[in-house]
Amino acid sequence: MARWIGQNAPMNDKAMSGADGGSLSLAQTALLVIDVQMAFVHRDAQGEPRSTPGAEDNIARLLAAFREAGGRVVHIHHHSHQEGSPFSAGLPGNLVQEFAKPLAGEALYIKHVNSSFIGTSLEADMRRAGVEHLVLCGATANQCVETTARMAGNLDFDTLYICDGVWAYGNTGPDGREHSPEDVLSLSLSNLDGEFATIVTTDDVLAALRP
Repeated sequence: MARWIGQNAPMNDKAMSGADGGSLSLAQTALLVIDVQMAFVHRDAQGEPRSTPGAEDNIARLLAAFREAGGRVVHIHHHSHQEGSPFSAGLPGNLVQEFAKPLAGEALYIKHVNSSFIGTSLEADMRRAGVEHLVLCGATANQCVETTARMAGNLDFDTLYICDGVWAYGNTGPDGREHSPEDVLSLSLSNLDGEFATIVTTDDVLAALRP
């Protein structure tokens, strides 16, 4: 059973399955960077409250570590078909944030719904490459990253969800109750923890990487 780790807690066996001494095999691991696009920069510029102000820095750290070690980096970009969406192809919000742009040779998948698996060859490509561990980061925590994590868990991938490499915005429920960005993130982590993913920090993953 997966559990929430971090804050000096050790990696559990599920999170590092197939690895020795709490390490994570790069050959069997893929870093998924989900929807790090300009639409979110525009929301932030408008002053909309959000959680995890250091998320982008942590994603950059993960990208640098995986690239330096020769690990597999996978980019997921959202191209919305919904009228008026800032993620529609050709709009400024659809563009990728500079620090998260794919490098030559890195896989890129275009999705049109919340899950990174629907309408893409992501699952088949990961199976073909022998990938067992998926490390998830990006935006937003409670939508596309959570949806991808749920499906990854159902597909029996060992799913590591980077709690300080995602962010959320506030939300209002159907009952009119307002939920802060921090509460939205916390609930997302609680929903995933032990059912669909292991909740980890950036430092947990960086410390566990091995060739």
